[in-house]
Order: sequence, then C-alpha cells, then structure tokens
Amino acid sequence: MLLAHISDLHLDGSEHATDRAVRTVTYLNSLARQPDAVLVTGDIADHGAPAEYAEAAELLARLDAPYFPCPGNHDDRAAYRKVLLAEDDAGDAGDPGRAVNRLHLVDGYALLLCDSTIPGEDAGLFDDETLDWLARTLDELGDTPALPAFHHPPAVIHHPYLDSTNLTNADRFAEVLAGRTNVPAVLTGHAHTAGAMTFAGLPLLVAPGVVSTLRLPWESGDTLTDRVAPPGVAFHVLGEGGGPITTHFRVVP
Repeated sequence: MLLAHISDLHLDGSEHATDRAVRTVTYLNSLARQPDAVLVTGDIADHGAPAEYAEAAELLARLDAPYFPCPGNHDDRAAYRKVLLAEDDAGDAGDPGRAVNRLHLVDGYALLLCDSTIPGEDAGLFDDETLDWLARTLDELGDTPALPAFHHPPAVIHHPYLDSTNLTNADRFAEVLAGRTNVPAVLTGHAHTAGAMTFAGLPLLVAPGVVSTLRLPWESGDTLTDRVAPPGVAFHVLGEGGGPITTHFRVVP
C-alpha cells in the first residue's frame, strides 16, 4: 500500500498558490509507480470560497491516482461539500455545517478521513459525533487496517503558534484508539512542516505544506512561514495486513 500525502494547499486564486499546487500534482503524476491513493489533509481553500474549491476540484481531478480529502480550519464545510465533494447543499442529515467524516476502502485498507475543525476557529476539536463515528467505524472494520487522517495534529509540535491551534481534545481521541490493534498510524496536516512523533503509542506522521513551509523557532527568518521553500509530499508505505509503516518525505521539483 503506497499513499501519497499532501496538505495545506491554501488555494486562493493567486499565482503563488496555484503554481505550487500544479507543481505538486505534476510531480505525483510523474512517479514511476502511482500511489494507491492521495490523501489531502485540509486547508484546501484559503478562505473557504466556492471559487477556491472549484479550482481545487479541477486541479485534483488531474491526479492519476484517486484522491481523498478532509477539511482544515481554513475550509468552509458547506462550500467544501457542495463544490469539492459535489454533494447536495443539505449535506449529511440535512445539515451542511455538520462535520464531514468519510470512510474509504482502498486495497484492503480503511482510510478514515475525519473533520477536526471548529467552524470559524483555527484550533481543532473532534466533536462528539465525530468521536462516536470513529469508534463505531473502527469497531465495524474489525481487523481491517485503518488509518485516521485529519487536519490538526493531536501532539506537541514544539512551535508556539502551532501548539496553540492543534487538536484540543486529543485525550478523548486517545481513548478511542486505546486497545485497538488495527490502527498502524495517525496522519495529519496543519503544521506546514514534515513531522514524525508518537501519539497514543502510535506513529503520528505530519505532512509538509504545499503552499509554504513553517519556520521552526530555532530557524532564522522574520515570517511565520517560508513561501520560497519547495512544496513537500509524504509517502507512506504499509505492508500487507497493516504491518509497520514507513514514511519518506520529499520536496517537489
């Protein structure tokens, strides 16, 4: 199982964001072996505007591999549903503002694309409905290897801004994962920097950003992000039956 993992496109109609996203799609399509899936962990649009999702839908449709997105704090649930997912305005259960959680089965693996957003805020939260959906879905999957993927990391990044906007109820998420043997890793975005750590005894792997790269506190520079550093991609490789995960990080030419 080969997964390509990108995050934080922040498409806003600007040449800067569009160029970097196009470069990333072109790079992925040029691979000698196509990924089984491409994960896109949030902040697909910068302002949550329908036009931004129209650009994202057109651009991501160019991928040769199937892609599976989830929303980030810059995304708007209603516009995300209607334009990017091409769903009816009513969304799930007649509520376009309801959390967007989706299960996708790919090559013997379950990809759980979760909504960790709080509408109108930068920080993340799994609401009760999402936590219930995660627990119920993991139960129903039985021994099927399952990868939760969402926007906000549930662990310390060691950056003051990011650590103030991460998943705020990570303890409740850890309770859902406790005792489950079919989750090989947790995948997130939001940080605009490649990262690898542990959470709830599992690998927590953070995709680099497409639109920019976070400047870490010990790096020089006067801005929060470096907009010149190349876009990044994470490649996750899993053995048959959900064995150990191996991750490679690459920059896009």
